Amino acid sequence: MISSLWTNPGDLAAAMADSAKAVDAVIDRLLAQPDGPEARVYEAMRYAALAPGKRLRPFLVLASSHLFGVSSRSALQAAVAIEMVHTYSLIHDDLPAMDDSDLRRGRPTCHKAFDDATAILAGDGLLTMAFEVLADPDTHGDAVVRAELVSALAKAAGPAGMVGGQMIDLLAEHDATLDIGAITRLQRLKTGALIAFSCEAGAILGKSSLDNRKALVGYAHDLGLAFQIADDLLDAEGTAAETGKSVQRDAEAGKATFVSILGLEGARKQARALVEQAGRHLEPFGDKADLLRKAADFVVERRS
Repeated sequence: MISSLWTNPGDLAAAMADSAKAVDAVIDRLLAQPDGPEARVYEAMRYAALAPGKRLRPFLVLASSHLFGVSSRSALQAAVAIEMVHTYSLIHDDLPAMDDSDLRRGRPTCHKAFDDATAILAGDGLLTMAFEVLADPDTHGDAVVRAELVSALAKAAGPAGMVGGQMIDLLAEHDATLDIGAITRLQRLKTGALIAFSCEAGAILGKSSLDNRKALVGYAHDLGLAFQIADDLLDAEGTAAETGKSVQRDAEAGKATFVSILGLEGARKQARALVEQAGRHLEPFGDKADLLRKAADFVVERRS
């Protein structure tokens, strides 16, 4: 069971650290470098995927799986798949043609550590391997469940989800007049879709009811928006040393964000309201969802 991964299930920081360690061990095994010239792309994939990080999305997969008694082996497979997709998105997002970032997770971005072409291939490799992982029988004994996970992640990561949100975000760089509704939709796609999959994955693996899945998606949507508001606040107020990435880029670009529209205090108030609303979605799960409640608080209190 998932709880066996956690040395102290009541302590969010300890549970997240244990989850990250378990996820990294699986990634390390799956991305073992082969002999031959293709080893370079594996090296770049490992560089990005095993970089220090919170592993929030994998943690959400494990915490949601815990609600339904899913085995740790199955949950870890889905957790690794979402981390691979998330890492691919960061690699591509940092490229010169996109955000042109030099720093990610406290280290040079993948294209700076290697080169643009290798970084593109590393992102491609992680994206495609994520679906290989979900399709593996180790993820679930029921092929229908595996197919549903593949379909759900494809929708969350594709043009109706993260990719579509990224397209809107690129357009927003040249339009500072976007209103709060447009920014909310942008972030629900760009950030929220993968977070929603992470929370729903546990219910899919556990073959749970539609009502439970809707409750988790509702929690995830509020959590995702709170997460993005916290990111906007960190970009406005944080330092590169704290966040591990470049800051104040949104203001320099004149980009519309939650902070530019709501102001610093308004954004903080909205993030807290979203966290409270997210917690209400978890009421059907009782005490078993305590880690998910604590994760929502963590999202708005973090400094990186």
